[in-house]
Amino acid sequence: MDLATLIGTIAVFAVVLIGIMMSGSLRPFWDPGSLFITLGGTIFSTLMSFPLRTFLDVAKITKQAYFSQEEDIGETINTLVRFADKARREGLLALDEDANHLTDPFLQKGIRLVVDGTTQELVRNILETEIAFVADRHKMGQSVFETLGAMAPAFGMLGTLVGLIQMLLKLDKPEEIGPGMAVALVTTFYGSVLANMIFLPIATKLKNRSAREIFIKEAIVEGVLSIQAGDNPRVVQEKLKSFLSPKEREQVILPSRRGAQSGAAADSD
Repeated sequence: MDLATLIGTIAVFAVVLIGIMMSGSLRPFWDPGSLFITLGGTIFSTLMSFPLRTFLDVAKITKQAYFSQEEDIGETINTLVRFADKARREGLLALDEDANHLTDPFLQKGIRLVVDGTTQELVRNILETEIAFVADRHKMGQSVFETLGAMAPAFGMLGTLVGLIQMLLKLDKPEEIGPGMAVALVTTFYGSVLANMIFLPIATKLKNRSAREIFIKEAIVEGVLSIQAGDNPRVVQEKLKSFLSPKEREQVILPSRRGAQSGAAADSD
């Protein structure tokens, strides 16, 4: 579970609710009709904007924002450097068995392409094409929540207009104008809540996750091609370290030196 997303969601609702209760009651902020217009209009207008299959994947996409764990780029780099060391000592075919134990399908595909003797240009084209399609799929999910975030305030305003029209019909009853105005504004409140506290933050989280995943896949492409080229494990290490931030470089222990030492020990035996 992504703690930042969970804590942020709970905290932002808590801040708004506590702020309301500090100055009054929650009761005026509850109106089923306003919620029906805002939430219903937002959902069905978004449904009009996307294929049904894409829209039905909203629950799955939301789960990605709250429960998906980010890949550890340091561990991925460790694996690539270890593979580079093994391929240099035993040959590319020695990686065939290791590929079967990889949990990352993208890395597994890259290693198997190399083991199968695919040319470097074709390996790069295949992997980069997959990255492009992954990015497109991610953008579709992000755009669903961006559309929800755009529609919610619009239907909040629409609900407000409906309430104002109904209120104007009761100008002969001054005592009902104040409560009517409050109910009319509640829909705008709902639209802002849905957009700024749910939909747009999730869209941003998905965008950041996608950028991180694409970044790691690009590192994998460079690592796989270096392995195929027979680069020294230390060269692979230094090349892939460029994908790490200074903080990550300090925290990640790359095994190339230990791998080189073990390889030298094995050769001396």
